[in-house]
Amino acid sequence: MKTKLSGLFCTFISVFIILISAISDPIYAKTSLWKVTKGDDYLYIGGTIHMLSKSDYPLPPEYENSYKDVKAIILETDMQKMQDLDFQMKMIDMMSYKNGEKIQDHINQETLKSLEAYLSDNGIPLFTVQKFKPGMIVTMLSVIELQKLGIVAEGVDNFFNDKALEDNKKLGKLETVEQQLSFLSAMGEKNTDEFIKYSLRDLKDFQTVFTSMKDAWLNGDMDKLAEIGIKPMMKEFPDTYKSLITNRNNAWIPKIEAMINTKEIEMILVGALHLAGPDSVLTQLKARGYDVQQY
Repeated sequence: MKTKLSGLFCTFISVFIILISAISDPIYAKTSLWKVTKGDDYLYIGGTIHMLSKSDYPLPPEYENSYKDVKAIILETDMQKMQDLDFQMKMIDMMSYKNGEKIQDHINQETLKSLEAYLSDNGIPLFTVQKFKPGMIVTMLSVIELQKLGIVAEGVDNFFNDKALEDNKKLGKLETVEQQLSFLSAMGEKNTDEFIKYSLRDLKDFQTVFTSMKDAWLNGDMDKLAEIGIKPMMKEFPDTYKSLITNRNNAWIPKIEAMINTKEIEMILVGALHLAGPDSVLTQLKARGYDVQQY
């Protein structure tokens, strides 16, 4: 239960990332890891996929090499708190409608029929999900598709969180779990019908898009990641893009700059989409005069 719930919460952070992995050989390719330098000070920034298959391990060797060089691992949020049962109950409560409200109250009949058809095909009665808000429903459907592909193992962030604990390395975070939960609970609420409708459409091409996304991540192809994950989000769900990507990137930059200016070497791990596109963390650091080199 702990792994499933914490893994589910991680997918909220990049709900589009899981809607979009080829088994490619990472040894001779670039990967989604960068060294950010200013003078004699530096740190590493790596892109992550929040859920993987067992065959995806071991990770590209660049991650392990960088890990050996650092004193601290900085993740998006506190992974231990995410696994706390009280917090998980709070998450479910915030991602649920209140006072008898249901998803049926926010989508039209055509979208409802599509949702019911998808759920029926997967042996899930509508009543089991109808009290959940759109972000929770879409994430649950995405996890179903991931499981069909054998994507059931912990992702990069969970892997290094556990590794840092085992090795007694410092763990840090860029934001609190409460911060994440506050904007994730509102995801898709302004345009629920379109959010559910487009998500159901994307699920039809889930395997193809997910394969392309993970292939781009393995090879550090940020242009491809932007094409697959960033541009469609900017066009179809600008509010979600601003909330999930732009605002959070902007809030992280001062914290990352402060880390660069210390003697302690960190490895920062964030969802791969935060490193792609015009508002990415990497783009902003380059604009501020930092030397950003792909590892």
